[in-house]
Amino acid sequence: MDIQAGRILYEDNHIIAVNKLPGEIVQSDSYGDESLVEWTKKYLKIRYNKPGNVFCGVVHRLDRPVSGVVLFARTSKALTRLNGMLRDRKIRKIYWLITRQAPPSAEGIAEGYIWRKTSLNKSFFSPEPLPGALPARLTYRHLHAFRHHNLVEVDLHTGRHHQIRATMEYLGCPIAGDVKYGDEKGFKDRSIALHARMVQFQHPVSGSPLIIKAPLPTGGIWEKLKVPEIAKIF
Repeated sequence: MDIQAGRILYEDNHIIAVNKLPGEIVQSDSYGDESLVEWTKKYLKIRYNKPGNVFCGVVHRLDRPVSGVVLFARTSKALTRLNGMLRDRKIRKIYWLITRQAPPSAEGIAEGYIWRKTSLNKSFFSPEPLPGALPARLTYRHLHAFRHHNLVEVDLHTGRHHQIRATMEYLGCPIAGDVKYGDEKGFKDRSIALHARMVQFQHPVSGSPLIIKAPLPTGGIWEKLKVPEIAKIF
């Protein structure tokens, strides 16, 4: 197995952060593809020559077509504390995304409700409360316009199902490649231009502040970002 240690963004005795590739699934599903959890367990087993089962607790997830930083716990103590921090919104999650249309303003707050239609595996944003809908909030900031596209940063305050994707569709600027949520054209690899750029939190055991960033995907639409005038924001 090629353990591809370069995909490890952060690692210590209690936590490990991995750069998820577009198309990977965080946890196993009915398709039978190797999950990121399984990949990480193999990495830890080889790196530390661990016999038997390897503990790898899932703290949060990303959709299959999304890339970026995913945080796992290496101990049950860390998992319990990180789950509590996530519930109490003490883990900041920053996303970068590319849209064809610019957002409605240079920066703003999208606060409302997310409701899910399970039969479609799709969520919808509503500014008004609806039966079964959950409160949802994010802030966004337009970072750069380039080659008929826009780079947008999202600070996610609640973690609802497909929240960013549904909210961007509602705002009239769906994520590039995300035909499920209103974009005009998908990508050949079925990815979407949504990347979990950064997580920021206090270490669950030491309490030290941590900022973990994931490099952008290579190839495709992300290559258009690699121009001198925006290099400073990387």
